[in-house]
Amino acid sequence: MVAIVGGALLLQRAAHSQVSSDQLNPNRLPYTPVVTPNGSTLPWKMVDGVKEFHLVVEEIEWEIAPGMTIKAWGYNGQTPGPTIEAVEGDRVRIYVTNKLPEMTAVHWHGVLLPSGMDGVAGLTQPGIPPGETFKYEFTLRQHGTQMYHSHGDEMTQMGMGTMGFFIIHPKKPAHHIDRDYAIFLNEWFVEPGTSTPNVNVMTDFNIFTFNSRAFPGTAPLVAKTGERVRIRIGNVGQESHPIHLHGHNFKIVATDGGEIPGSAQWPETTVTVFPGQTRDIEFIANPGDWALHCHRRHHPMNAMGHSIPNVLGVSQAGLEEKISGLVPGYMAMGETGMAEHAEHARHMEGPANTLPMMGGDGPFGNVGMGGMFTILKVRDHLNEGEDPGWYPNPSGTVASQVGGPAKPAVSGGVTYVCPMHPDVHQNQPGSCPKCGMTLKPQREAEPKGGGGNHPAESSGDALGS
Repeated sequence: MVAIVGGALLLQRAAHSQVSSDQLNPNRLPYTPVVTPNGSTLPWKMVDGVKEFHLVVEEIEWEIAPGMTIKAWGYNGQTPGPTIEAVEGDRVRIYVTNKLPEMTAVHWHGVLLPSGMDGVAGLTQPGIPPGETFKYEFTLRQHGTQMYHSHGDEMTQMGMGTMGFFIIHPKKPAHHIDRDYAIFLNEWFVEPGTSTPNVNVMTDFNIFTFNSRAFPGTAPLVAKTGERVRIRIGNVGQESHPIHLHGHNFKIVATDGGEIPGSAQWPETTVTVFPGQTRDIEFIANPGDWALHCHRRHHPMNAMGHSIPNVLGVSQAGLEEKISGLVPGYMAMGETGMAEHAEHARHMEGPANTLPMMGGDGPFGNVGMGGMFTILKVRDHLNEGEDPGWYPNPSGTVASQVGGPAKPAVSGGVTYVCPMHPDVHQNQPGSCPKCGMTLKPQREAEPKGGGGNHPAESSGDALGS
């Protein structure tokens, strides 16, 4: 049975323990340490031959990306909680202090252990009351990528972020891994302008995250050309996520049930991770900047409204002027697609504490992504601990426009109009003096009643697009 522990005993044990020297010097570890992008690894102390860890579950503030911070629940100040790493055969002791306003328990998802240590409130243990500390202790009898998460009021606590990785390294690894990464998938609903996730939402989420970060707030993964890279992916959310890696094929080498024998592994470019599962993939790194993202179309995007009418291909000529008289600042959008939203985000102020639907700058302009999206950066040479910047593509290996800059057709006359400020128009290309956006070419309307040359209000017939 899980034991309740007093604070004085914790302090006494801490005074007679020390952080492992192996942990301070990763080169002495018998495994390649896991890197949790935008996260951390939980420190441990060796006490009487037992690896001792301490988790504190609490209310936190967590940045999803610059410009958006949520009120979440997590472990040790973060969500997902810090990654627990140990080795098959280790005996571990994990103290859990509850600073939430309600009881909790921690389930060690996929870990083989005594029933009384499984962490299900009411079934295998009493719930941990607010302000109390419980002790879990067991010997690790397996290796693989497992997880930990709340198992008391799951809908609320997991919906607010109480989850983390529990990675057990093999005592005798089959082969060496040069880079080992862990990515936790999650989805949230945060009403624009607010900061507390709505855990009652079950399907219509508007924020999708890698390690509780959304692009452009996701840290890149880095590797050297030719290195063997493992990426561990975990999911205790509501939805399945097909995770796709560009520029590589990989093998799915393990599940939360254990390693897959080599004869049963198969090559893939996309791995689907369902709720309650982990998947490990391995590949040899190829040089370049490679996208890593969920392949559900809405998941590499940030907050968007799903109740807006579909106006793709619908002329909105004259509507903006009429509606802006009632709603100051109104701008007609979506007629030619959504890519313009990324441009608008540069100069338009959106709701407080809300991310633009898409964004992120790349070496060739706006990336136009969000949510579950990050970049694998592979280089021939790396300075450890540094972002290598953008990939220097060899000459002749970048897609480019054929025949030089496109020239808009001129039949019927052309005027160049700002998509945001239709009152800004001129007869040659340029930028809007109000917002800096590139003016879009449009055909001029036929003069009415034989009177003079007047540019179209907004015919919607864009040229050169």
